[in-house]
Amino acid sequence: MKYALIGCGRISPNHIAAAQANELDFVAMCDIDESCMEDKALKFKLGNELKRYTDYIQLLETEKPDLVAICTESGKHAAIALDCIKRGVNCIIEKPIALSIKDADDIIKAAVKEHVKVCACHQNRFNRSVQIIREAIDMNRFGRLFYGTAHIRWCRDHEYYDRAAWRGTWEQDGGALMNQCIHNIDLLRWMMGSDIVEVVGMTDQLNHPYIQAEDLGIALIKFKNGSYGIVEGTTDVYPKNLEETLYIFGEKGTVKAGGQSVNVIEEWNFSDMLDDPATIKERFHENPPSVYGFGHKPLYADVIHAIKQDRQPYVNAVEGKKALELVLGIYKSAATGMPVKFPLEECATTDFIGRFGN
Repeated sequence: MKYALIGCGRISPNHIAAAQANELDFVAMCDIDESCMEDKALKFKLGNELKRYTDYIQLLETEKPDLVAICTESGKHAAIALDCIKRGVNCIIEKPIALSIKDADDIIKAAVKEHVKVCACHQNRFNRSVQIIREAIDMNRFGRLFYGTAHIRWCRDHEYYDRAAWRGTWEQDGGALMNQCIHNIDLLRWMMGSDIVEVVGMTDQLNHPYIQAEDLGIALIKFKNGSYGIVEGTTDVYPKNLEETLYIFGEKGTVKAGGQSVNVIEEWNFSDMLDDPATIKERFHENPPSVYGFGHKPLYADVIHAIKQDRQPYVNAVEGKKALELVLGIYKSAATGMPVKFPLEECATTDFIGRFGN
């Protein structure tokens, strides 16, 4: 299966490693900054035979890959994905899948029309800790779900934003919720029932006056099944990343996943006593080297199987839209000071340009 990478920035090493681990035929990479490509080629010993492009359209038309990973700045995800899909190329799109409801819908429709597989890269769904929690949800071990919470308490300093001018902008990124917190927001929505009635949100810019978007977001979510969600996301923690945690509370169970990227079971209590909490904590404990975790390799494996078996990926474009929609709903509620009803019909990060006066 011929594979190409578009965008060779901060997250690209995880994609390259996953592609190599799954023995894809890595034929080409693309970036407008040639030094980024050379850096990754050197790091992964890719050799001169791997083609380099600064124009992704030229890459697509010359190499005709079967699968492409899109790892550019967020604001370019949708346009590149649509160009790939129109050429019949399957896609793994880094989070978020797009920055507007319209663009996400266009990706979903185009994928169906062209019979192309599209995966939203929410790799934390493949964490061993997350998988065992999802299994408990599917087995109804929690009974009635009461509420869940997602806490993302991280640090992003001036240097982080200086390294890439698009970060923290409304046109190309969004703030803490859209960039850093969307993985855990995705997990919360997925676990708690997916369908949302309404959202109440507050956002602020407390410590990053040099960006356009928020560095703190807080939200209350009402799900259609009667459960609730709480989101707390920030990049203001001093002096380094503190934690990313997911709690699920039900009438018959309580679970907490924590660690760098919800990869450690810290609480595991169920009334059915089907398993030993200490054993679960030991078996489903991972210690990844970074907040990106170990999920890219199994995500890639799933996409490859989805293409071969002609089925939807585990995290398809519709799921990617759901995570995007929740963040945009929080943004809209925070900007208007009003609860926001779901589904969202029209909304984009660019709607909030000037929100914090810059």
